[in-house]
Amino acid sequence: MKHRFAMAGATCVLLLPWAIQAGDWPQWRGPNRDGVAQETGLLKAWPKEGPPLRWVYANAGMGYSGPAVVGDRLILMGAREGAEVVLALELTPRASAKTVQELWSTKIGPVFTWKGNDWNAGPSATPTVDGELLYALGGQGQLLCVETATGKERWRKDLPTDLGAEVNPVGGGPPKLGWGFTWSPLVDGDRLICVPGGPQGTLAALDKKTGQVLWRSKELTDLASYSSPIVIEVGGVRQYVQLTNEGVSGVAAKDGTLLWRYLKKPAYGDVVIPTPIFHEGLVYVTAGYGAGCDLIKLTPAGSKFKAEKVYANKVMSNQQGGVVLAGEHLYGYSEGKGWICQNFKIGTMVWSEKRALGRGSITVADGQLYCYSEDDGIMVLADASPAGWKQRGRFEIPQHSQVRKTNGKIWTHPVIAGGRLYLRDQELLFCYDLKGPASSSGQ
Repeated sequence: MKHRFAMAGATCVLLLPWAIQAGDWPQWRGPNRDGVAQETGLLKAWPKEGPPLRWVYANAGMGYSGPAVVGDRLILMGAREGAEVVLALELTPRASAKTVQELWSTKIGPVFTWKGNDWNAGPSATPTVDGELLYALGGQGQLLCVETATGKERWRKDLPTDLGAEVNPVGGGPPKLGWGFTWSPLVDGDRLICVPGGPQGTLAALDKKTGQVLWRSKELTDLASYSSPIVIEVGGVRQYVQLTNEGVSGVAAKDGTLLWRYLKKPAYGDVVIPTPIFHEGLVYVTAGYGAGCDLIKLTPAGSKFKAEKVYANKVMSNQQGGVVLAGEHLYGYSEGKGWICQNFKIGTMVWSEKRALGRGSITVADGQLYCYSEDDGIMVLADASPAGWKQRGRFEIPQHSQVRKTNGKIWTHPVIAGGRLYLRDQELLFCYDLKGPASSSGQ
């Protein structure tokens, strides 16, 4: 069986009574779903042992779900004691920051796995926090809305049963489930955007307070992939962009009408996981297993949009570690090339680094790259610069998971919020201080 795994993320946030702050990380890939933290004043270089380790939480359970952090709450999902759960940790500053308190946990549903699965078990999506409510998606398609403060369930949907949801099974896993539901829900205004996939519509908009279905993308019926949707505006038209095995598409936010499609030829022949990137009217997508990358220009054309190829090449072929845009350059791990810098608008490779660090995931903050190796849990700090790979620090997580599946890797992306770096390896969640001794009295 070939290696694969799917990750996805979450969305918009604002915790009542806690107002959203610039340093919060409310959803998958951060405030804007682009892997960029809105942080400044972080350490520009680390001591030999790395930044200070604030605490370790060892009961996160199995899964690749990343945390959402808003104010003094950290929301995470994991599988423990035979069930997938969503849970909240309290990050209130204390005299001793060596421990962290779990405030509540709520059951999502049965653990996602199957006979012969040696890769993943448990949830892989990132929770989405939106004020007093948050949204959690389990591996089998259980979608929950719960109260942020208490964990009390408000509503739930069984996506396969209630919405006829189907995941593209390419690459392995059970029929209609594949490697599980791993995209992260997107909150946009009063709507919760989901990716059930299947003949009723790839995308669905739900009333975020009640779970009522508002529309399905009836003209777009691709099976769900492992990629999460993003929201963009082009020519004053708000729309949701989704990557599937057939290609990438945009639907109208108001009613799910198909606005444009860019078909991948040939179609992606394996799992597609990375989240699209949008910048200045251009949509960038990439996938692994030799699929490469594409840049698409969107131009209004009456009530629709023209999707025109700018370039398609194999400079970036990213499996699940993600790609970030810093300035006018993209950074991430590309199959066979190592960590690379790619010119966003013309697609050329600027530099590559194969020896410094193995394949992994990436986040950018305060002008620097945070690269997390999937094999050995090494975290590297490097400049986000087209001038070349310049390392400013590295360390290895102090312990590794004892429950991770045999063929599983460290696939949870780094999260940076409130001056802290959060790294996960299954049941283990590590919190590091990125602002140094001056902030040692914080969470």
